[in-house]
Amino acid sequence: MFEKIKEIEQHYDEIEKKLGLPEVIQNQETYQKYAKEHSHLTPIITTFRKHQSTQDEIENNQSLLNDPDPEIRELAKEEIEILRSDLKQLEKKLKMNLLPKDPNDEKNILLEIRAGTGGEEAALFVADLFKMYSRYAELKKWKTEILSQNITGIGGFKEIIILVEGQGVYSRFKYESGVHRVQRVPETEAQGRIHTSAVTVAVLPEAEEIDVKINPEDLRIDVYRSSGPGGQHVNKTDSAVRITHLPSGLVVTSQAQKSQHKNKDKAMKVLRSRLLDIQQTEQHSKISEERKNMVGSGDRSERIRTYNFPQGRVTDHRINLTLYKLESVLQGELDPIINPLITHFQTEELKAQ
Repeated sequence: MFEKIKEIEQHYDEIEKKLGLPEVIQNQETYQKYAKEHSHLTPIITTFRKHQSTQDEIENNQSLLNDPDPEIRELAKEEIEILRSDLKQLEKKLKMNLLPKDPNDEKNILLEIRAGTGGEEAALFVADLFKMYSRYAELKKWKTEILSQNITGIGGFKEIIILVEGQGVYSRFKYESGVHRVQRVPETEAQGRIHTSAVTVAVLPEAEEIDVKINPEDLRIDVYRSSGPGGQHVNKTDSAVRITHLPSGLVVTSQAQKSQHKNKDKAMKVLRSRLLDIQQTEQHSKISEERKNMVGSGDRSERIRTYNFPQGRVTDHRINLTLYKLESVLQGELDPIINPLITHFQTEELKAQ
């Protein structure tokens, strides 16, 4: 590992020199390319150099173990124990930094939330999760946009698809895919009985046109009149769009916008991302069935989390994490769940190396 890092350090030093060259500074494209690579390597090199200096400190203290003063010997011994503990943490951090990067981590995402079992109660919980994720995005200074929605009569959603744009969005959201279960007493329940409902969440990296090539001849595009809430515009023009991708059978609809053109653009965005997700899932399963089983998060039939309202509890079943902070989680404070998930799955990847 350390031989590899020394090679990376040499390359890092070369990039630093290039960033100071006038011809590189004057060429914005070249400069940005080197700056991006420099930024990517900085955490590895910073940790490596801290690791090297910690090793040097251990060696310096070891020379004091033979000092004639017993007090200095004792202090040196204590310092060595602390430094060895630091060294282990730094080695772990280095291994994490050297893990292959998920190529989707910096991508924007399409977040699809759908009501499962539980009828209207499930649809209302879709609305709760939509608010939770929107609030989380707001706290992270990310931008959100509704691409498609199917609203129910009492303020819920049969499904809603939103685009979340920002730095590192996929890296934070990618473990949210799966079945989210809610346990609570519905407002319409006179007996006060707890109902269990389920909602499915799918997190898809946004696909650019260069990521997925779609033959226009493979598409059937239908237009129709929008339905549901929408004021005077509803049912007056054929603005809603349904796109069927004939080879895969995928069907995407969009009626969130008043413009047929905008709805078509949004539907194509969803279609591209779903096709990319299918392609990548197939590639991953071919590359390593073992790795697919290890990550597990791509299986959307998996129950990953329970939100228990009577107990004010949220439990993530993959890492046996329970927090009695349901209200704050639903207000978008998701980092206390997402951070441990990232650590867990990174650790699992390290074991698989």
